[in-house]
Amino acid sequence: MTTTTPPVTPTGAPRAPGDGARPAHRVRKVARRRELGACAALMTPFLLLLTLVFLIPVGTAVWLSFFQEDQPGLGFGPERTIFVGLRSYAAVLTDPTFLAGLGTVALYCLVYIPLMVVGALALALLLDAGVVRLRSWAQLGLFLPHAVPGIIAALIWLYLYTPGLSPVIELLGRADITVDLLGVHTVLPSIVNIALWSNLGYNMVVFYAALQAVPREVIEASTVDGAGPVRTALQVKTPLVRASIVMVAMFTLIWALQLFTEPMLLSQSTPMINSRFSPSMYIYDAAFTRNNYGLAAAASVILLLFTIALSYGVTRWTGRAGANEEAAR
Repeated sequence: MTTTTPPVTPTGAPRAPGDGARPAHRVRKVARRRELGACAALMTPFLLLLTLVFLIPVGTAVWLSFFQEDQPGLGFGPERTIFVGLRSYAAVLTDPTFLAGLGTVALYCLVYIPLMVVGALALALLLDAGVVRLRSWAQLGLFLPHAVPGIIAALIWLYLYTPGLSPVIELLGRADITVDLLGVHTVLPSIVNIALWSNLGYNMVVFYAALQAVPREVIEASTVDGAGPVRTALQVKTPLVRASIVMVAMFTLIWALQLFTEPMLLSQSTPMINSRFSPSMYIYDAAFTRNNYGLAAAASVILLLFTIALSYGVTRWTGRAGANEEAAR
């Protein structure tokens, strides 16, 4: 006959049934609390920065858009702030100059974004294929324009675009070639050229880094299957860096919708660019020229919503296209 000795606690007293599960449960709770504490510690700086640089400015703009400064008594009375509701939004959306600015930016995006994405990807593919010798120097030379501040870059190109100052226009004039780089049909391509010169190298580096992560075995397998360099680049490498292409396209879109620096500086040399050439210039003019902060805030909120909607649309469209491609495979 065998006897079982009941488990005892460290003090020597018999342990009650079920006591062994309590420490494990407590350990899991402690571990869970530690995980939550670590998550909170890691997320707090991000949430604080998000609140300071995004949520508070957006909330302030929304608040200002509902009010407007008014001077009763034919402008001779004391200035007061009155609640106008959605009147500023209606004024912005019915202003033909704001709508024309949206159209200008839309045309700018249609020209600039494809050139940027295709050009940067083509340069990255050339570098990754080893076509360009002295690869490191080529990367540095292409990236250097991005290190130039946007204002300085716009001033450099303003000098090159201005007749009487530009050596390029002078050389073309000696060859009996007359060109107005700031004319009605050339001013938008001139702005696109400045943006391409400034940002092409940066996006090329992004694509090149993504291409370096492509497994070499896949490329070798495509070569063994008889694929040439062009086919390998277009049908093997490019689909594998799809996520980077979407990211670059989205960031380029967001940046393009905020077009401001280049046309603002070029407006000093051409009448083709007015003070409301783009939505950002419209906001600047409303706030600092007309002193209508409610109108400027409403235009800012509309531009923000427009940017969010387009970014969301690009994300959904690319995600759905990627899912369909995977299903087809």
